Amino acid sequence: MEVGKIISYQSETISIPNFILESGEQFEEVNLAYERIGPEGAPVILVCHALTGDQFTVGTEKNPGWWRGLINEGGYIDTRSYQVITFNVLGGCDGSTGPGALGRDGKPYRHRFPALTVRDLVEVQFVALHMLGINHLKAVIGGSLGGMQVLEFGLMYPEFMEAIFPIAVTPQFSDYAIAFNHIAKQAILQDPALEKGEHPKQGLSLARMIGMITYRSDDLFCKRFARGEIDGGYDVELYLNYQGEKLANRFNAHSYLKLLDVMNRHDISRDRGGYQKAISQYRVPIFALGFKKDLLYPPTELNRFVVDVQEVGGYAEFYEVDTMYGHDGFLVEFEKWGLIIQEKLASLTAKAV
Repeated sequence: MEVGKIISYQSETISIPNFILESGEQFEEVNLAYERIGPEGAPVILVCHALTGDQFTVGTEKNPGWWRGLINEGGYIDTRSYQVITFNVLGGCDGSTGPGALGRDGKPYRHRFPALTVRDLVEVQFVALHMLGINHLKAVIGGSLGGMQVLEFGLMYPEFMEAIFPIAVTPQFSDYAIAFNHIAKQAILQDPALEKGEHPKQGLSLARMIGMITYRSDDLFCKRFARGEIDGGYDVELYLNYQGEKLANRFNAHSYLKLLDVMNRHDISRDRGGYQKAISQYRVPIFALGFKKDLLYPPTELNRFVVDVQEVGGYAEFYEVDTMYGHDGFLVEFEKWGLIIQEKLASLTAKAV
């Protein structure tokens, strides 16, 4: 199909009937909110978002999305040449079915929302893509929880895309990372407001502060705050308070808890006969990006995964981005790594010609 010249923008919701989770739990209907931008007929790139991300990857000029520095008209992923689609994940709180949605009894699910896995998140997006008439992807790309989805897409539907770009992720969520998630969960669960059926704003805010410490490096904190003080408090304390309150005002605490559990369960080798057998099932090129000083997903682990894939006969490349931002490097400094994405996508197109 010839690529259209007009770049269209959609922010819609699609309903999927009778969706069954890995656990066997069944929804009569699941809603997924999505953003879709790009010319009609252009190759499609699926973006998978992280823990507190949403479907607004590109956004608009007035309200730019969280990856607009990477994906835009004339950008590293050029919306004049590609369609880009992002779904708000199942279990999320930005328009998709999640703990804030109403159950069969007419009451919000909250803590009763079923347990999810990364594979559930992938499966429901796969179904939604087909319902939207998308039967092939140029690539799947995402970081952190999004990177977990990318790795699973490559194993669950190896013929569906031409390449995967797992970013700031590892093939298995580590015990160290689970430990931080445990503290964050306890912060929410021990907030008295939760027991009363109210929004545990204080607990969610504290959980976010815990997360912020792991997302960025010690060097960045020291350089940015330099022990500065304002009104008797340290700058870094005020910064964490601000970030905590900001998230608590926009995110559903039950979604946060459910998605932390999704991350904890991430392990590509689960029910696949072990790690070696799992990685031997990759059939598409893997272009992996890791970020220096990433506390949660050490780039050495992602590099080891790439080498392991190579050793079992798969095609994989690893790139380490030099940054002080640590894990959050995948959300900033696009000039340091955007060209890698751009060039690898172009190489896929060149091979197809």
